Amino acid sequence: MFIEALVVALVVFLTVGGQELLGFTMIGRPIVIGPLLGVLLGDIQTGLLIGASLETIFMGVVNIGGASSAEPGLAAALATAFAINMHAGVEVAIPIAIPLGIIGLQVKTLLYVGVVGPFANKFDKLAEQGDSKGIQKLHFSLWGIQWFIYSLIPFFAILFGSEATQYALGKIPEFITHGLSLAGNILPAVGMAMLLKILWDGKLASYFFLGFILIAYFKIPLIAVAAIATIISVISASRDFEFKRMKDNWGSTPNGILTSTGTTKENLEVDEFFN
Repeated sequence: MFIEALVVALVVFLTVGGQELLGFTMIGRPIVIGPLLGVLLGDIQTGLLIGASLETIFMGVVNIGGASSAEPGLAAALATAFAINMHAGVEVAIPIAIPLGIIGLQVKTLLYVGVVGPFANKFDKLAEQGDSKGIQKLHFSLWGIQWFIYSLIPFFAILFGSEATQYALGKIPEFITHGLSLAGNILPAVGMAMLLKILWDGKLASYFFLGFILIAYFKIPLIAVAAIATIISVISASRDFEFKRMKDNWGSTPNGILTSTGTTKENLEVDEFFN
């Protein structure tokens, strides 16, 4: 159990912490952490299923500044590890992941305030002195301390919590487990709704309805729908590029100069007016 706890803590440190260090890389998302832990813990199928399921839930969750709701990385890591250790499925992992994601965000915020915050004045002094190396050392040191402390959460949770969690879940009545399973099936729809709220555009509405019809009525697999969407996007991009090229050529052609068809712009405008 110690090795598993160490593996989960290391994955959280490198993915969730690495995402904060390297920028918006998305390596701390459930779709990455789930399969990665599945490989390391010896159950790639469970890792893939949980990673994909949690990604649909947290897909619309993007923590920017004060607009924060949950920490998907910690939730995915613990949910995947618990599910693999208990030989459980998505119906157990999803109810665990939601509160873990909310708690994980609160802990991360407290670490920002308690570990990084007190050194803000130190960064200002180093900047006034022009000490770039000092800023780099302090920056990486604080990053390492912050995410080392954060990684202790999954470490101790796996080390001491999996057996207790398994025992507690075994005592849950079947009707409650069934209710949690139904709730877990609804949550991905909520995640997709959050994403659509951000991306929705009246010009793109027809494509959303097209995808829904292809899947709901024609029962086309998701891979086929993705391939169709790729083809549509390539055709649309090529068309837009051609229109832009024609517009640029039109704007650079002086009035009275023959176009490639032998017609002047003035004559072409007259012809279009009468047509």
